[in-house]
Amino acid sequence: MSVIEAVRRVWSPGDKVMEFATGEGLPPAAGTYTAPSLDLGRHRLLLTVLTVAALVIGPLAAAYGTSWAPPIMLAPIILTSGLLLRPPAVAVVLAASAVSAAIGLTVQLEPEQLAVLVVVAVLAVSLSHARAGVGIYGLRGDHALIELKSQLKAINQIPPLPRHWGRKVALQAAPGALFGGDFLVSRLEGSRLQLALVDVSGKGNDAAAHALMLAGTFGGLLASVPAERFLPACNDYLLRRGEERLVTAVHLDLDLSTGAYTIACAGHPPAAQYFGGSGTWQPSTAVGIALGVIDHVRWPTVEGALGKGDALMLFTNGLWGPRADPDTGLDRILGEAHSLVREGFTETATLVKSVRNREDDSALVLIWRT
Repeated sequence: MSVIEAVRRVWSPGDKVMEFATGEGLPPAAGTYTAPSLDLGRHRLLLTVLTVAALVIGPLAAAYGTSWAPPIMLAPIILTSGLLLRPPAVAVVLAASAVSAAIGLTVQLEPEQLAVLVVVAVLAVSLSHARAGVGIYGLRGDHALIELKSQLKAINQIPPLPRHWGRKVALQAAPGALFGGDFLVSRLEGSRLQLALVDVSGKGNDAAAHALMLAGTFGGLLASVPAERFLPACNDYLLRRGEERLVTAVHLDLDLSTGAYTIACAGHPPAAQYFGGSGTWQPSTAVGIALGVIDHVRWPTVEGALGKGDALMLFTNGLWGPRADPDTGLDRILGEAHSLVREGFTETATLVKSVRNREDDSALVLIWRT
């Protein structure tokens, strides 16, 4: 890299823009190019202020002593550069900070402050490279995550149901993750409720991006295709995309005026119905292959009906985890649900907290009739 190119990257950085091109008979090609940054003035001002501030601290410490200008004052400058600047500019601020720290520490060597500065520098470099990977600098990334969380929260909701019907949705991401790979899409049209509980393989933030993308698509398909065509349409979409992740789903089509319903399952844990008369839970017999595996698949439906005092529970395998036997996990969930239903159907949704696998995302949907 030439000196001119290095200076350009520091003083006049650009933003990477993705472009896609294709031609008749040719496969689509993707690439990136660098376009001038729209916040160039702000970048230059911030770089100048941080660099000058870093260079001033060392001479001040030499002139007035480290009690007036301790080298530890460089820590917020370094951290701010890692948060707001691109990696080449961060390197400049770090170089200025190193010079200033060397001047200040020659006056009075303080190993503790030096250790703190090294840790902060490593953190700033890591932070800058992480944000450069997605092209988001400053606090815009935090705003994007907040907006993403709001969208996921809005998606994972069931519309208000008519009188004598109740619903509860509980989702929990894997520990340490803000989002998960389990999501719910639903649609209420008149007295007909359709919903699909979907599980994208992976866990936490690793699966969240795929889950958000699929949630928009599956939600659109739920509103635009007949109920019997929903799972085949999702399967066709995943095959066209070449989705490498395993996607499972359970689809419910419920008539709220009569309580009659049909369920189809694509590689997903079976739904379970609670019969208020006998006080027992019965798992559904609907089975089928996961989505996006093979073409031209049919998913058989199972019919049923919810009477007064009955409930229907849908859930993901995160409640028992990938290492547990499915039959054992199902028995455990239904056993816990049997004890909780005595306290009301709303309390039954706390299964997500009581029996969930601590290493995976988990979700539970409960619909009941009173």
